[in-house]
Amino acid sequence: MLALKPTAMLENIMRFTSVTIAAALTLVTISTALHGQKRDDQIDPRSTTLLAKGEAAAKAGDLDAAADTLETALAVDPRNRAAFVALGDVTRERGMPGKAIKLYREALNLDPNDLAALQGEGEALVARGAVEQARADLAKLRRLCAKACPQATSLAAAIAKGPPATALAAKTEKEAQAATATAD
Repeated sequence: MLALKPTAMLENIMRFTSVTIAAALTLVTISTALHGQKRDDQIDPRSTTLLAKGEAAAKAGDLDAAADTLETALAVDPRNRAAFVALGDVTRERGMPGKAIKLYREALNLDPNDLAALQGEGEALVARGAVEQARADLAKLRRLCAKACPQATSLAAAIAKGPPATALAAKTEKEAQAATATAD
């Protein structure tokens, strides 16, 4: 019986050692990843400068140059949330609300409470005809703003105005195709 006890103890050590090592490696990986993230005030200054140039180009009406400059700003520092929002705005103005939604979501991945990103995403969703999803963004904006904020007011106005006729026509066409497909 004495010979069995050390064997059982060795078996237990062998069983739990691999689990313990895996848990320790997971904790080290997570803590290293979290420690390695930059705060917003640590954005690369070159990216911030490019952001300002891109915003200036957008205000001047040169949307192509603005998009190029803002994409460069994101290449320099992909944590530049304001560059994602500005590029989303430019992309939406260029008539690509689907791509704009993706850019706003990148900004929201960095900060889920970014008011400008929520407003932009909501307005792009309205442009795509996804009014219900835009209303969800509006509800979140209203929760985040203690009092009425300009982002919530602007998004509410866009929702009240409704999607453009082209988005409604495209949505109706997709619904008709889906109904035809299920009828077959």
